[in-house]
Amino acid sequence: MSHAPAPAPASVPTHCPYCALQCGMNLRRSGQTVEVVDRDDFPVNRGALCGKGRTAPAVLSSRVRLTGPLVRHPATGRLEPAAWEEALRATADGLRRARARHGADAVGVFGGGGLTNEKAYALGKFARVVLGTSQIDYNGRFCMSSAAAAHGRAFGLDRGLPFPLEDVPHTGCVLLVGSNLAETMPPALRYLTELKDNGGTLIVVDPRRTKTAEQADLHLAPRPGTDLALALGLLHLVVAQGRTDEEFIRERTTGWEDARAAAMAHWPELVERITGVGVPQLRAAAAAFCDAPNAMVLTARGPEQQSKGTDTVGAWINLALATGNAGRPLAGYGCLTGQGNGQGGREHGQKADQLPGYRRLDDPLARAHVAGVWGVDPDSLPGPGRSAYELLDALGRDVRALLLMGSNPVVSAPRAGHVEGRLRSLDFLAVADVVLSETAELADVVLPVAQWAEETGTTTNLEGRVLLRRRALAPPPGVRSDLEVLHGLAGLLGYGKGFPTDPEEVFGELRRASSGGPADYAGISYRRLEEEQGVFWPCPEPGRAGQGASGTGGTEGTEETEGASGTGGTGCGEPHPGTPRLFLDRFATPDGRARFVTVVHREAAEPTDAEYPVVLTTGRVVAQYQSGAQTRRVDELNEAAPGPFVQLHPQLAARVGVAEGEAVAVVSRRGRAVAPARVSEAIRPDTVFMPFHWPGAGRANTLTNPALDPTSRMPEFKVCAVRLERPEHREDPAHPAHPAHPERATG
Repeated sequence: MSHAPAPAPASVPTHCPYCALQCGMNLRRSGQTVEVVDRDDFPVNRGALCGKGRTAPAVLSSRVRLTGPLVRHPATGRLEPAAWEEALRATADGLRRARARHGADAVGVFGGGGLTNEKAYALGKFARVVLGTSQIDYNGRFCMSSAAAAHGRAFGLDRGLPFPLEDVPHTGCVLLVGSNLAETMPPALRYLTELKDNGGTLIVVDPRRTKTAEQADLHLAPRPGTDLALALGLLHLVVAQGRTDEEFIRERTTGWEDARAAAMAHWPELVERITGVGVPQLRAAAAAFCDAPNAMVLTARGPEQQSKGTDTVGAWINLALATGNAGRPLAGYGCLTGQGNGQGGREHGQKADQLPGYRRLDDPLARAHVAGVWGVDPDSLPGPGRSAYELLDALGRDVRALLLMGSNPVVSAPRAGHVEGRLRSLDFLAVADVVLSETAELADVVLPVAQWAEETGTTTNLEGRVLLRRRALAPPPGVRSDLEVLHGLAGLLGYGKGFPTDPEEVFGELRRASSGGPADYAGISYRRLEEEQGVFWPCPEPGRAGQGASGTGGTEGTEETEGASGTGGTGCGEPHPGTPRLFLDRFATPDGRARFVTVVHREAAEPTDAEYPVVLTTGRVVAQYQSGAQTRRVDELNEAAPGPFVQLHPQLAARVGVAEGEAVAVVSRRGRAVAPARVSEAIRPDTVFMPFHWPGAGRANTLTNPALDPTSRMPEFKVCAVRLERPEHREDPAHPAHPAHPERATG
């Protein structure tokens, strides 16, 4: 007797949970498990995935993730399993007590750049409407806030890339600053390979000869913290050689005279002394950039995570503007956003100074618009609060209770030992997360939440492309979504309405709140996202010009955006096509012109000296992601990258007296980290590198400096002064200890 073949398992198109490429993938279901299958139709990655994406379903396993709430037992001091009702009640009570005793701003909220747009929006609304607190920020402040601030100053609008990645291979020259795409976003490396195949030139700026730098036609290796001087030196050469685009400067910019004068004070020999990059290399880079018919500058965390990051990015933008490589096809400046929803996460209200749609919190018209959508009095909305590190630094003092969602600052924050101490000093801490992270281990209540494959929601990738992640399977019975958590807490705190659990309903409200703002999502719907490969914002509702995207901070009725966006208007009732390419006709400033910003080089906040003579810079490796809370639970990734290390040049290793694989201690003014030495000529002799994915003895962020950029409030992760030592006693960096605490021990 013959049998018909069993139907193939259903396949759900979705996106990777990790970086801001948001690579397309298919999830093939089999019962309550899924496997990743190639999705060739998504244009960003065209089927390519890194190891993190391919192994992402491993974190769905109950073996490694949270499957039920935990509440700290008062008698034992340990986290014990609890019912959801008990956990939510304990959380609501903890937040309510702090508010009653110390005021609304004694309650803090800390979000994450991996939250979907719906969750970021709901979290910001919850903080401002239910808790009435100004004390909300998120870990995206640590990601690209300096670039965002520089974008706003120069262009009037912040979108990481003002053009799609598909344009990159067709420009003539890419100047890539402080990015190691080969390890941080491997599927994106193909765009640089295709650029070279098409005859284009790749220039990479990085103090290390990374796998990305190995692909470059020209690699510039400046001393960490000197990127600003390097950019100014290149602009000096462009001016001196008469390679500026005077027509573009005259017709489409303002502020050039002062910016040019500042650049001319940074002559090549001075820049060589500051950066360590030779004058011949400087001249070669300037020539390659100017000789190309079109060129792009792309920056990432290297120049941004500095106490002068906004000015540094501004200097690179000045170079693009001065050469006419902005506001036209196949040219421009862009920032490679890092976190999965780093772009969308900062657009819709979990940032200390912003309301949904990228509206400014201190703009009365923006407050009135959003308050109208929320059904509250605009005067009831609190003003801007502290930035991320400042908020963490205030814990246990001004801020007595904290609700934290989707972040692990015990590992990821600068001066992490201090931040861990501040978290321990709180009266109350609740953490909503997928896994029991190092931060969750300190909590009074741990709320297990659903993951990417278990819920539907939107994210916005580094191009400004709004995408739909689709649910492929149900979460375990003891797990709820973040939206359900906020709904439950809002109800217990007296807000029975206004916090729906259906992500599409939340997105509908987000669309209304963003309408007319700089990041206008009003013309985007779930149905449209199901039918298209993402929609680029701004995308106003049919028949609306989307005035806020002009860069007026959400002030309505002032400037229209068709010219700024580079798209034509739409007829009444016709869907807006979205905006893949910004600034083709005008920039998003009130007068439509890009603004040069006058900047000059200054030293890092903590220069080296006789006691701390070496520069530490930090970054990532291909097999781990961010604080490692999820990737460190995947066996395959741990085999590839099992623990921290210290990369140092052979000359420096010889001076310290350490060999490959031996433990070396790195000491800064904030603490000490110990990890195996990785001796390599791919790094400058005056610099060491540590990846920041691990806790314990090898925690790189024990060392890093929280000195803040005055504009973006970005900490200076990329530069601090350290010394190297041979450990005096046996320290095992492969098995770092997690310090015990009697009040916050875990079960």
